[in-house]
Amino acid sequence: MDIFLKSVSALNDETRVKLLKFINIHGKCCVCDLENSFDMIQSRLSRHLKILKEAGFLRVDRQGRWAYYSVRFPLDEFRTSCIKEIETLQMELPSLKKVCENKED
Repeated sequence: MDIFLKSVSALNDETRVKLLKFINIHGKCCVCDLENSFDMIQSRLSRHLKILKEAGFLRVDRQGRWAYYSVRFPLDEFRTSCIKEIETLQMELPSLKKVCENKED
């Protein structure tokens, strides 16, 4: 029950829904790319990403000092249906502003 409530709560925020849709469209994204794309400070962005990760929607892969977020796979039926519903929502998303390409530790 706890993970279900976390999942529902995670989607009760427009920014998190936008982040989830953005990551679902663009695939694995570095935190610095998300910061620049959403014009959001790192601490606020990290909080949103943490909530989505704890709710079972995202996974994080660390490569050196960089963190890359992607939609978890495989997802259970509930989360899959949530993402499918989010895909149908009409919302403005920022364009992807990549800044982390070819960065070394």
